[in-house]
Amino acid sequence: MNDQSLTAVSHSGAAALSSSSIEGTWDPKFARLREVFEENFRERGEIGAAVCVYQDGEKVVDLWGGTADPATGRAWSADTIVGMMSVGKSMAAVCMLILADRGKLDLDRPVAAYWPEFAQGGKADITVRTLVQSKAGLLYADAAPDGAGFDWDTMIRAFEVQEPEWEPGTMGGYHTMSMGFLLGELVRRVDGRRLEDFFDDEVAGALGVDYRFGLRRADFARTAKIIAAPDVEMINQMLTPGTNLNRSWRVRPRPASMDPNNDPDYLMARFPSANGQGNARAVARVYAALAGFGELDGVRLMSRELVEVARTESWANVCPSLGTHQRYGCGFLLPSDTGYPWPNPHAFGHPGLGGAIGIADPEARLSFSYSPNCLATDLTGVGDRCAALIEALWSEND
Repeated sequence: MNDQSLTAVSHSGAAALSSSSIEGTWDPKFARLREVFEENFRERGEIGAAVCVYQDGEKVVDLWGGTADPATGRAWSADTIVGMMSVGKSMAAVCMLILADRGKLDLDRPVAAYWPEFAQGGKADITVRTLVQSKAGLLYADAAPDGAGFDWDTMIRAFEVQEPEWEPGTMGGYHTMSMGFLLGELVRRVDGRRLEDFFDDEVAGALGVDYRFGLRRADFARTAKIIAAPDVEMINQMLTPGTNLNRSWRVRPRPASMDPNNDPDYLMARFPSANGQGNARAVARVYAALAGFGELDGVRLMSRELVEVARTESWANVCPSLGTHQRYGCGFLLPSDTGYPWPNPHAFGHPGLGGAIGIADPEARLSFSYSPNCLATDLTGVGDRCAALIEALWSEND
């Protein structure tokens, strides 16, 4: 099935949900997940969202509902897309692993072998693997002016002269702002295409998914509006001088409207750490390929060996960006007791600020994604709505 059609099609034996608010399809064995999705609207403050599950390479849950734009009352529809924040970092990591699988990129060579200017500031020996594992200590772009985040060349020059915060390879830290730039520039140096073009051609186009870096004006009308409460902890830290997150995120321009997550310039910018646009259906399909050890519907993104690299723990420590204990693989976060609640310790995925997420569980041949427009407030960003869906799904697949 090509998901670019974005139609609500029932699988054999699936039941179609009829409700004034919730639409889509689900296999009856995932009835509890459907119930929890509805409960999120009734009991947990959900405004608009979608959830999608693949199992054994087949789409078995595809639900959406609620309101995409509270100001106008526009409903969430089958083709609604939304900013999924840091989920995009995992899409950038997929691009890197594809290049490694094709032999165009050696994970154990220095980044500077492909990007010579990167060697400045004591970074000559940082390997590609160390970079993708978030162990390079490059959390900041101190040489970039405030608000320079939409100027790709300025940001890249700043990263080239940036000195690592710790001895690379000795510990990890979530690269909240920088990872999209670092991986994006490395893709361009190795392949010649910009990250967004490589992803369009080699991932979105190959799998037929509705996800992209940088929104097109033609898609504004179907894009959900992000709703952020005043108490979203990560946003508050990003805006508070003296915090590590503020040091990272001071490069993001502040729009005149003071509505940064819905600012057109932000939505269209080259800012792959945070502004990938898609929905649960698209992300679940990409993650279904990962849950299939790199393949889906005859499309091979990468080898089983590279999937194992992606989900093998590379560090577990208190993250200097967030101040919480985290586990990390290679481009992907791993489950932990401090915020990432999927049960299989060998599953891997990536959350986005506010609750969006993608997860692959190869042992269960299962992938899951959730895309809301109302942001969760906790620092990890997973929130109670996403956690309830995850608990329901994996409890049905014990």
